[in-house]
Order: sequence, then structure tokens, then C-alpha cells
Amino acid sequence: MKEKKIRIEKKSILDEVIGRVENSAYCFMINYDGLTVDVMTKLRRELDAQSSKMTVIKNTFLANVAKKQEWPEGAEKWFSGPTAIVTGSGDVSEVAKILVKFAKDNEKMHVKGADFEKQLLGPSEVEALSELPSKDTMRAMLLSTLNAPATKLVRVFNASLLQLLYALKAYEEKGGAK
Repeated sequence: MKEKKIRIEKKSILDEVIGRVENSAYCFMINYDGLTVDVMTKLRRELDAQSSKMTVIKNTFLANVAKKQEWPEGAEKWFSGPTAIVTGSGDVSEVAKILVKFAKDNEKMHVKGADFEKQLLGPSEVEALSELPSKDTMRAMLLSTLNAPATKLVRVFNASLLQLLYALKAYEEKGGAK
């Protein structure tokens, strides 16, 4: 089978998209059909705040990206209709929250799927990902969990010392330390 030759301009765009996906922590695929320019601009601004970038992409390019990234079979079901990809290095759960919220607010848009840590996620899995706490919240939870035993130990030691001090104070007040 003979491979089609790609024009230099298209090859350049394809290489840029492949590079962006390769250097990204995630790649969400969304259907943006029916969204106005204003809504798309608002979505792009929210994604920019999370170090993410949304790019409209031809489905044939996305198929080439999938081949290059070695996505498993089944991903091709997402290569139809108007498609945009969201790539970046920000907090993946925050980006998923933005996309899921936008999809709920704009009925015409929907999340097709995602590539995250070499796993393909369907729309329901992306929604589950959006319900996870952010990295900062998870770090705070971990630190508080690790810190809790030390805090309790300090309280136990303080309680013993306080009881001893109270006993000495009571003894002094009774006149035992004359």
C-alpha cells in the first residue's frame, strides 16, 4: 500500500501537534461543534490558567498522532466530527473539571476521551477524573495524615507534663512546699 505524500505545510503542522502531545502530561479530545467564538475563547482562557492549550485539529492528523503515540485500538471512534485537543502540563484533574463543567454548561460540546499516562479514558472516566481533588489538595491531605501521629504524640507528652504541673501546684497550694 502506497503512503500518501503530505505537503510540507501540513507535515510541519502535524509534527508540531505530535510534539505537543508527546511533551504533554495528557491529551483530551473534545467535540466543539456549535460553540461560538466567544465561548471557545473563554474556554481557552480558563485552560491557559492551568498551563493547557486547546487546538482544533483535523481528524486525519489526530489519527496520525494516535499511530505515533501507539494508542490502543478503539481510539479511532473519537476521530469524527469537529475535534479539538487539549494538551498541557498542568493539574490534570483541574483541566478535566474545566472541560466537564463546560460540557455541562454547553450542551453541544462533549468530551470524547483522553490519553492520560498512556491510558485511554472514555467520557465517564474523564468525568470521574474531574471529581478528584487537585494535586495541592491531595498533598495537603497527605501531609495532614503524616503529621497527625506526631501531633497526637506531642499532646500525650504535654498532657502528662501538665498533669504533673497541676499536681505540684496543688501540693504547693496546700502548703506542702514550706
